[in-house]
Amino acid sequence: MQDEPTPIELTRSVADFLRNDITPMISGHNAFKLRVAINILDLVTRQLTLAEASDAAEAQRLTTLLGSEASLIEQNRALAEAIASGEVDLSTPGLSDHLWQTTLAKLAVDQPNYASYKRELERGKDGA
Repeated sequence: MQDEPTPIELTRSVADFLRNDITPMISGHNAFKLRVAINILDLVTRQLTLAEASDAAEAQRLTTLLGSEASLIEQNRALAEAIASGEVDLSTPGLSDHLWQTTLAKLAVDQPNYASYKRELERGKDGA
C-alpha cells in the first residue's frame, strides 16, 4: 500500500491548481489546451474513483447473464459473440438492464455533466 497522497488526491489537486491558479493567467489557444488538460485530469480522477465498483458490478451482471465467470474483457467478448450469433438478444432477461447500467456507469466517468445522463439519474432517484 502506498502512502498518501493517493492518485485520486494527486490528480484532483493538479486539476484544481491548473483550474484555479493557472487558467486566469492563460488566454487564446493555450487556454484551450489548458482546459483540455484539466478535463483529462478530471476524467482520470473519475476513472480512479469509480472504476473498481463499476467494473465489479458489470462483471457480476455478466456472470449472471452468461452463467460463467471470467475476466471482464473475456466476459464482454463472450457477450458480444452471443449477441452476434443471435444466442442472446434484447428479449434475454437481464440484457437490457445490463446494457443500460453499463452505459450509465461509462457516462458517470466520461460525461457526468451530460444533460440526458443527469436526467436519467434524477429519474432513478424519483423511482420512475
